[in-house]
Amino acid sequence: MDNVFYRNIKKEYTEVDRGEGIYLYDTDGNRYIDACSGAAVSNLGHAHPKVLKAMADQAEKVAFSHLSRWTSAPIKELANLVAGLTPGSLNKLYLVSGGSEATEAALKMARQYFLERDGKSGKYKVISRWKSYHGNTIGALSMTGDKRRKKYAPLLLDFPHIAPAYCYRCPFGRNPDTCGVDCAYDLERALKMEGSDTVAAFIAEPVGGAACGAIVPHKDYFRIVRQICDHYDILVIDDEVMTGFGRTGAMFAMEDWDVVPDLICAAKGMSAGYSPLGGVIAKDEIYNAFKQGSGAFVHGHTYGGNPLSAAVAVAVVRTLVEQNLAANSRNVGEYLLTQLRERLLPFWFVGDVRGKGLMQGVELVKSKATKEPFPVYLGIAEKITVTLMKHGIIVYPGSGNADGENGDQFLLAPPLIITKDQADELIEAMVSGFADFEQQIGIYR
Repeated sequence: MDNVFYRNIKKEYTEVDRGEGIYLYDTDGNRYIDACSGAAVSNLGHAHPKVLKAMADQAEKVAFSHLSRWTSAPIKELANLVAGLTPGSLNKLYLVSGGSEATEAALKMARQYFLERDGKSGKYKVISRWKSYHGNTIGALSMTGDKRRKKYAPLLLDFPHIAPAYCYRCPFGRNPDTCGVDCAYDLERALKMEGSDTVAAFIAEPVGGAACGAIVPHKDYFRIVRQICDHYDILVIDDEVMTGFGRTGAMFAMEDWDVVPDLICAAKGMSAGYSPLGGVIAKDEIYNAFKQGSGAFVHGHTYGGNPLSAAVAVAVVRTLVEQNLAANSRNVGEYLLTQLRERLLPFWFVGDVRGKGLMQGVELVKSKATKEPFPVYLGIAEKITVTLMKHGIIVYPGSGNADGENGDQFLLAPPLIITKDQADELIEAMVSGFADFEQQIGIYR
């Protein structure tokens, strides 16, 4: 009898046995390409010897110490490594256990920063975007603009949301070549409506992840956002939980737009799935406001600053840098995206193939001409995920991206160690799976 309380109780789960490189194996011996790295987590793939050694070495020393009383060599080394990779004065690393904890901590940090800086402040709201995902804790879910917030709406904070930077389904009906970037200026509209004296921060994923399938914003989007936030004295929180540490072809995705945020939320790729870890990277100016003020950030979790997780992350980050895996993500990602567009867009149910580096999305539609989505009750994203799994490919499905209820897409985010030959293997299996799926859904055309 299986007594696990699964996320989806009605679903049958395949049991994983082991992993090696970009591949996972089930208990029947079947091999799969982990084409989504779990949930854009396993940046170094599975069973990386350097990371396993670091884990074992640290476990023999000390696996746990509480950050309220102790520091440790691994957390100091990790903080120094990260400070050497981030732009501007983003030098201070506050450690937590995962992505939701990171965005929740950033929310609180932004609120307390203005209290520390000004002594008294009415700034507490965080503006975010529809079709975003920032985590599952109550504060993080309040900032999320995805349909998974709906069941918990009575519990959530009343935070404002603005239009997404979603060029394929532009909420303003514009073309990205001539649009004027209305989605960025929607932030200023919200600030005026809410009153900027009540708003502490704006949070955004540089490339949309789980809620929308790798949507890439207009090239001027974040430059305009940064200018608006500076004008109204608002912090920019860069949610790089998925994109950080090489996923999009740069160590942090925001680098490609030459914008320096005030806080960066990180997780997933920082420890590459080998141990739970997340963090908030803060500018020196924010850290100094706390240091010169009360001297304490009123927030914390039991496993924050865990030395075992930090030692794992040190090994992961060093490997990312030494093997220049961000560049591999950019180069193999460009090749993969080009091939997928060429091979998948001819299918009648594929509306868009998009992405940046090794973070890519495929959007499925009932009509290419009108971009009409499949109705939610058909469960198209889950159906194609099951089909692709039969062809040895694991992807990360999502739904609701079209209008909050309907719309299907899936995310591709293979390990950053993937080679061009392995990308070819992935492409051929994808095309085979899509051809199989086309036969299944012809009745819905």
